[in-house]
Order: sequence, then structure tokens, then C-alpha cells
Amino acid sequence: MSKNLSRRTFLGAAGAGMMAVGLAACSSGGGSGSASGSSAASGGAGDGKVYWLNFKPELDEAAQSLAAKYTEETGVPVKVVTAASGTYQQTLIAEMDKSEAPTLFIIGNAAGVKEWGDYAMDLKGTAIEAELTTDAYNLYDAAGKLVSMGYCYECYGIVANPDLIEKAGHKMDEIKDFESLKAVAEDIHARAGELGFDAFVATDMDDSSSWRVTGHLANLEYYYEEQDSGAFDENTSEITGKYLPNYKNIYDLMINNSLVEPTALATGGHDPSTQFTKGEAAFFLTGSWDYAALSEAQPNVQMIPYYCGVEGEDKAGLNCGTENCWAVNANAPEADQQATIDFMVWLVSNADASAALVEQLGILPYKNAAPSTNGFLNNAADYSDKGCYVMDWATNYQPNVDQYRAALVSALNAYNSDQSDANWDAVKTAFVDGWATQWAAANK
Repeated sequence: MSKNLSRRTFLGAAGAGMMAVGLAACSSGGGSGSASGSSAASGGAGDGKVYWLNFKPELDEAAQSLAAKYTEETGVPVKVVTAASGTYQQTLIAEMDKSEAPTLFIIGNAAGVKEWGDYAMDLKGTAIEAELTTDAYNLYDAAGKLVSMGYCYECYGIVANPDLIEKAGHKMDEIKDFESLKAVAEDIHARAGELGFDAFVATDMDDSSSWRVTGHLANLEYYYEEQDSGAFDENTSEITGKYLPNYKNIYDLMINNSLVEPTALATGGHDPSTQFTKGEAAFFLTGSWDYAALSEAQPNVQMIPYYCGVEGEDKAGLNCGTENCWAVNANAPEADQQATIDFMVWLVSNADASAALVEQLGILPYKNAAPSTNGFLNNAADYSDKGCYVMDWATNYQPNVDQYRAALVSALNAYNSDQSDANWDAVKTAFVDGWATQWAAANK
């Protein structure tokens, strides 16, 4: 598949590695447990009805409104139930056991395909598949059945404030690889006193922020390993750490050219987001979910890739992926299946409906959907338009994620206090050996 894609179809550049992302992204719901929802009024457009078990709590208000609007326009009853944050799997289990089970639900990763694939109809050849701009985020079973299809995606990278960078005498187009990023960041840090701002916000290592480096930043190492050995999946039992020196490059740059000394990062509490929005630093690691808040304070914000010193990284793009994939219940009556597909098509092709979804979700990979208003996702499209590769979310395969990341935080904190070779070796042990240890624990 060509990587030189148009703005509306650049998702395809991610390739097969994008097709098995997990339910671990920081900005969405999912999981197991309670639910809240409402039913739209019944109507008379045929016998079909729709029951959407929604994965994203932040989408609930819009989903309820769209369901009511669709029922008003077509007479087709649409019920929306939204699982509480962190409770999707348990809610799905409970709802699927009912006589009137969801007709539209989420299967978001390869493990989900194994568990729920038999409950999903094959979406190949359907009207909703015909609306897609790419199949890069779709999930298939071993027999080739199209189990679920991505309905939105997100991205993350290094957010930059071009106004501050220009104030420091540089331009955004100078930054095209690690060496150029390093030159700009170190110059800003060296002149922070006279400039009135620094290069990087605090790289806090408390629970509210450590995921930026133990999850998202770690993805650059995993991604480049994938290019050598093939895409990660749930059977990836060990990693080599070959690209840990590249991870170290950018990590060292961040902690040593920052508003906050490395020794003060362990306890956190520096509020890096506020540091960035107040214009106290030029760079900040985050994702597309923060665009609205950051751009309100700093309208010219842009996102650049995780430049880290690998060969050919001038062609790097952003980290893009999704855990948000729609599936249609294979056991639902045929009329309900058709009604559900018709509803899905309306959501992604109706001007008002798709605009409402885009406002909440950022971007929809469908031909007739409203264009994205999220600047960071548009940055991702810009990189792809230039032929840059997309970095998939290999980090979603971290085994026993909480334990794995906690050990990495501990090792990084020791390194932050004393940046010795011995302490970095401990980081490597947590990063590489920790993967194998936690995978074995998770797969007893």
C-alpha cells in the first residue's frame, strides 16, 4: 500500500501493524462494568431496530442526540447505552446475555476478535464498508472475516509552540530529525533566562503523567523493532531493546532541557499541561485528545514526530491508532442488522451527524464524513501527504501493563536522580527483561 496518500485516506499508511491495537489508549473509555443509556422512541420504518453499546463515555451526549434525531427522521428506534469508563468488557458480557442484545458494539483488538469474533457478522460487501477510505484499522479473524471496522482514530507525538520557537530565533521547518530538534531545544534551554521560557515542560513521573514516557514514548522503540521483526501481537513474548538508545536520546533531551530538574520529577505535581498553555515551555508530549484545550490557549500549536536518531527519520510521521472499531451482532435478526448498518452509514455520511461525531472524535475514516477540526490529526495527515510513515500503537501489547510500567517508572526515577550508565542499564532491564517477565506472568 502506498504511503503517499491523500489527506482523507492517510490512515492506510499504518499497514497491518495498525490492525490489532488494544483497549489501552489513555483518552477513551472501555473495560468492564456498569452502564447508562436511554432509548429513542419507537417508529415504523420497517421492523428493524438498533441498539448501540457505546465504548466512549465522552461520546454519550452526542450519541444520544444523534440516536433521537435518526429516529425522528426515519422512524427506526435507536437505543444507546454507554458503558462507564473502564467497564466496557463487563458491560458487553452482561448485555450480550440479554434477549435483546446490542446490535452495534465494539471489538477493538486482536484479543477481542478471538473472544467476540463469532458474535460479529462479516462486514465485507456491506454499505458501511463501501464508505471507508481505508481498511488499515479494520480487524479480521483468521478466516478473513471483517469482524469490525475503525470509526475514528487518534494520534500522539511532540506538541510544539511555533510562536515560542520563532521568538527564540528558529523556525518549525528547521526541525526535521533528532539532531535538529536537539539543536533547537538545547539552544532554548541555554537561553531560558533571557527568553522567559524553556524547551520542555516537566516530564513528571507520577501516575497522572508517567504514561507519556512509559507508554507513548516507549512506542518509538517498539515501532522500530516491528520494522525489523514484524508487527507485535498478543504472542510477542519478548523484545530486544535494539532501539533503546534512540529512546534514551529523546528522553535525555526532555529531562535535561526542561523547566524542572530531573531530580524533581519523581513526585510530579508540576502540571505540564498548564506549563505549556501558559507559554512557559515550547515542547510537550501529548496527543490529539488535548488539542482543544491546548489550542484555546496557544492557537498555533503543532504536533511533530518522535524524532530520536534512527536512520531515515526525516520520513517519520505521528503515532496513530484506534481502539474504536464497530462490530454488528451476527445473532441479531436480519432486519436489525440492516437497520444497524443503515444507521452507521447515516452517522458517517450525513453532514450534520458526521460533523457532530467529528467534533467529539476528531476524525472519521469515511468518504463522506465531515472534515476534521482537530489540528493535531490534520498534522498527521500533512505528514502522510508528504509520504511520511505512520507509527502504529505497538505499545498496546505491553504485557501486564500496570506492573510493567511501574517497574519502568522506578528505574527511570533512579536514572533521573543519577544519570549513570549503571542506572540506565537498570532501565534497560525493566524495559526489555520486564517485558518477558510480565508476558510470562500474564500467560501462565
